[in-house]
Amino acid sequence: MELTIEEKKILLEAARNSITSIFTGKEVPEPDYKKHPVFNSHAGAFVTLTEHGGLRGCIGFIISSQPLFKTVCEAAVNAAQNDPRFYPLSADELSKISIEISILSEPFPLNNYDEIEIGKHSLILEEKGKRGLLLPQVPVEHNMNKEQYLDAICQKSGFHSSYWREKPLRLSGFTANVFSEKSLTNS
Repeated sequence: MELTIEEKKILLEAARNSITSIFTGKEVPEPDYKKHPVFNSHAGAFVTLTEHGGLRGCIGFIISSQPLFKTVCEAAVNAAQNDPRFYPLSADELSKISIEISILSEPFPLNNYDEIEIGKHSLILEEKGKRGLLLPQVPVEHNMNKEQYLDAICQKSGFHSSYWREKPLRLSGFTANVFSEKSLTNS
């Protein structure tokens, strides 16, 4: 999904305002849907929070029945309060976090490992009642090759890292339009 720089800035501001509203109780202003109809479209989204360069929360929706604007706001609140890997964000941390948003394409099957493109495709593994997901920027940020990326999705899903070598996995993926407060500060 293509977004203008202005639309990206509006979504980033809405994500930050949504997190701030946890502590202030202030409602997040709705955008002008006529001027920005993309905010009414339905797409999955993830919000990633970092603090001093380290992960501080990341939650989202692969598919959403809500308008994109509301999906981003809900994902931001969940990343701040409900990521089970971290304690809930405190008001004191608000000024220390950076926000990144990933707007997702529709999921699609990855029929074999050769189809995986590092930096372009996410990985979703659902098998034996277990599920894991890695956003497409993860292997780039951690300098992973394809084998390491497959190892990581297996571990994230609760399997040992070389599980993918034992049998072909049924993987799906999506692409993402990724932007952050840092990437737009000079825009």
